[in-house]
Amino acid sequence: MESKAIFASGCFWGTQYYLKKARGVISTIVGYTGGNKDDPTYQEVSTGRTGHAEAVEVTFDPSIISYEELGMLFFETHDQGQKDGQGPDIGNQYRSAIFYLDENQKEIAEKLVSALKNMSYPVATEITMATKFWKAEDYHQNYYDKKHAVPYCHLYMKKFFVPNRTI
Repeated sequence: MESKAIFASGCFWGTQYYLKKARGVISTIVGYTGGNKDDPTYQEVSTGRTGHAEAVEVTFDPSIISYEELGMLFFETHDQGQKDGQGPDIGNQYRSAIFYLDENQKEIAEKLVSALKNMSYPVATEITMATKFWKAEDYHQNYYDKKHAVPYCHLYMKKFFVPNRTI
């Protein structure tokens, strides 16, 4: 059985780079969501006027990796305290956001945010009900794999210390 999740944490290239490597992730697609423009292009989204965020849709096997573990990885690979941007990428299209697909995902996202705040981490991450996810242009898919490069505005930093965690 497969499940889906949608995360946004700055440039979607870096978000995809880390999430696709997690054991149990079946596939990742970069795209746009959360805005008011149908079938947006990169050029439109990059203006910051569509309301869309650069995001990653993750298809995963919940018997191998849980939504909560994906959420932890999401938070551990970006600065969730930076509002409307990530590193040098500034604008609402680069915001930190979790686009939940059901109430269970919403509750888990809120639990993770609460845990971060209890550890004194600032959190600017939006938790928003998912809307239509628009696949980005092909040249954006698996960008860092194609370029044999690593993200410039995402860095892994362990924040959650959970016994027996697989990621």
